[in-house]
Amino acid sequence: METDGARARSSVETRTDGEVRVVVMAGEFDMDSVGPLRTAMDPTVPGIARFVVDVTGVTFVDSTALSVLLQPALDRPVILAGTVPPRLARVLELTGADLVFGTAPSVDAGKAVIVPPRH
Repeated sequence: METDGARARSSVETRTDGEVRVVVMAGEFDMDSVGPLRTAMDPTVPGIARFVVDVTGVTFVDSTALSVLLQPALDRPVILAGTVPPRLARVLELTGADLVFGTAPSVDAGKAVIVPPRH
């Protein structure tokens, strides 16, 4: 259950463009506010070939939120679009997750970037 404070601290917008799920994140994401992100990043949604996540507005992620971002990356590309904020970049680097995600300078570029196949 989200509290009013959790909703005020973070927001998630989602849209689908063909086989691409675009997720726009803003604010702080932790175990109390990760619900909408979990719904947006649902790896079981049919017809989604890649996730493009606009992270420019992210100010904080905890391990729960990072786990949610990683779930769909198990079998399809997850592209972090826009400038990755320094705090998020540090968490990605410390956990090694920076090696899992693709990056692109914008959402449009993230939809078009060629991602090498996984082995």
